[in-house]
Amino acid sequence: MMITKARAVNIYVGDQQRALDFYVDKLGFELRADQPNGPDMRWIEVAPPGADTTLILLTPQGLEARIGTWSNIVYDCDDMDATYAQLRDKGVEFSQPPEVQPWGMKMALFKDIDGNEFVLVQTQA
Repeated sequence: MMITKARAVNIYVGDQQRALDFYVDKLGFELRADQPNGPDMRWIEVAPPGADTTLILLTPQGLEARIGTWSNIVYDCDDMDATYAQLRDKGVEFSQPPEVQPWGMKMALFKDIDGNEFVLVQTQA
């Protein structure tokens, strides 16, 4: 047996609807699933268009302290300057603007509506 891919990762959010609106309206992600998941909770999955791995917008009880922290998720883009400008114009907060890193890759850091921080890298030169 072999693991073939990562299917989903959790993003800890304070308000699922507000997070869903941010990921779809600001980041341009697709809604892949939205269904009840117990009392007062939904199972929401979003993903960049065409991506295999989805993001689950959920905070299980007892994990609220993880909302608004470093996420360990790295997103790719083809054109950093255009992506940065588009997201910034939509109100996405960047904690670090695009910069070429010592290893040669252009990188930026941005936050979602809950303050979760992500890495954005340009995949092409």
